[in-house]
Amino acid sequence: MHKIFTLSFTLIFITFAGQAEQPDLRKQLKKSTRHQVVKIIDGDTVILRNQTRVRLVGIQAPKLPLARKKLKAWPLGFESKKMLSDLVLDKYVTLYFGGQRQDRYGRTLAHLFLEDGLWVQGEMLKYGMARVYTFPDNRAVTPQMTGFENIARQNNSGMWAMNYYRPKEQETSGKYLNSFQLISGTVRKVSKIRGTYYLNFGEDWKEDFTIVIKSRAARKFIKAKINPENYSGKKIEVRGWLKSYNGPMIEATHPEQIMIIQ
Repeated sequence: MHKIFTLSFTLIFITFAGQAEQPDLRKQLKKSTRHQVVKIIDGDTVILRNQTRVRLVGIQAPKLPLARKKLKAWPLGFESKKMLSDLVLDKYVTLYFGGQRQDRYGRTLAHLFLEDGLWVQGEMLKYGMARVYTFPDNRAVTPQMTGFENIARQNNSGMWAMNYYRPKEQETSGKYLNSFQLISGTVRKVSKIRGTYYLNFGEDWKEDFTIVIKSRAARKFIKAKINPENYSGKKIEVRGWLKSYNGPMIEATHPEQIMIIQ
């Protein structure tokens, strides 16, 4: 039985013994090899006994400063690492793949399952120790991941009890440039210029928040039967890296980044 710590501002005692397996979920992924976890780097990265560094694909945990970087730990960074350690350290996990298998840093990108069938990504999301973080070449089982994240959000668990991680209104998005954010607001107008879609949230497209969907990414939306022009008038939430390009901007590279709220 794996007891999980309790945060002072939220929590829930949880145990993980006897979890039901999730065969339908794993059928959507490709099974690989079984290994023992020997080290935890942070809340979404582990090292296996064969020295493979595995990034838990599809999620982003609060970051910890690495030796080569002069960065401050994000809120809950150490708590997230502790939860992942309690879940998998010294245990055997089976790797499953749903897309690109390695990133540019040489890390293996995998979903991890314990021997009793427990999905590690799902647990980290369910208790607010990570959030969904997908890529155009790694989008498998995103609906299931979002479902677990929603449990944490509804319960204000972990990350979702803190303004640092909560969705920001588009009007204030300019305060959070150069960071990964969830931004919500109503799309006032959608423009298409040379195959690129611009979802404008304000009257001044040069100053207000915008979502950019480039032509290559737009094909993924169309293939998913989503016409970007239909976002006009909808209240949506988008997640991604917030940059400055004619005002605050997030580039949507795949449809899973955008959720219609109403």
